[in-house]
Amino acid sequence: MSLPPAAISSPEARTILLPAQARLRDAGIDSAPLDARLLLGAALGRDDAVLPHETLVDWTPAHSNEFESLLARRLAGEPVSRIRGWREFWSLRLELSPATLDPRPDSETIVAAALSWIGERRNAPLRLLDLGSGSGALLLACLSDLPQASGVGIDISADAVKTATANAARLGLGASVRFQQADFADPDAGGGGFDLILCNPPYIPHAEIDRLAVEVAGFDPRQALDGGDDGLASWRRLMPRIACGLAPDGQAFVEIGAGQQPQVTGLAAAAGLRAAGDFADMAGIVRCLAFAADG
Repeated sequence: MSLPPAAISSPEARTILLPAQARLRDAGIDSAPLDARLLLGAALGRDDAVLPHETLVDWTPAHSNEFESLLARRLAGEPVSRIRGWREFWSLRLELSPATLDPRPDSETIVAAALSWIGERRNAPLRLLDLGSGSGALLLACLSDLPQASGVGIDISADAVKTATANAARLGLGASVRFQQADFADPDAGGGGFDLILCNPPYIPHAEIDRLAVEVAGFDPRQALDGGDDGLASWRRLMPRIACGLAPDGQAFVEIGAGQQPQVTGLAAAAGLRAAGDFADMAGIVRCLAFAADG
């Protein structure tokens, strides 16, 4: 049933955005202008951010109520990507679930470093492995730039495997990749002989998780964050798996926490891997390390 004319209006977007931005700023949200524009787009069923000068044709009380509901969730700390249910990563739209990390732009450092290393072999039939694949972000980003490559993603969560599989199908990469539920340190999971191994494991020290921003601590799965007492528990298990999974001339590109380079490099060396490079994120922090088989 259509709404009566009095219930429909065509306001300029800024009349709705400006009060919303003020509320977000008052809550300490630095990205208030963009968040308000994205949430208004979501309330209208759009994927893009609404521009302040736009006229919102056929704006209804239902739209207003939906926008208020989304705004309340953001004010409670929920990130925009979780509210919308998806995140753009490496120019790919990736659906999220409660069992997957929300992939951050800093993790694109791994993809950029890996693809730079591959270089002129872009059209080779490379084999990729992603240990702790989550939404599939790292693996699918690489496969999107490697048309002849194939990949295997391993994750302990059945829900994460389901989400990553759906993302691959949605992106037209379903024939190139297989996601498998397993312990990412299991040497039998996924096999071996991989040209490229990717990994973004849990690396936050247990005691530090609750001190993280609410967008992370309150909404990312603990299982994907908790690196044990010192943040290195996953690395102690993963380095032998990486060492046995690499092809002789392959390399692994992994994400680490700030300041973890010496410890992670030491664990890699103990597993028979040699350091092959380090790469800083947008803040200048070493975020990615590369390893190759030693010898």
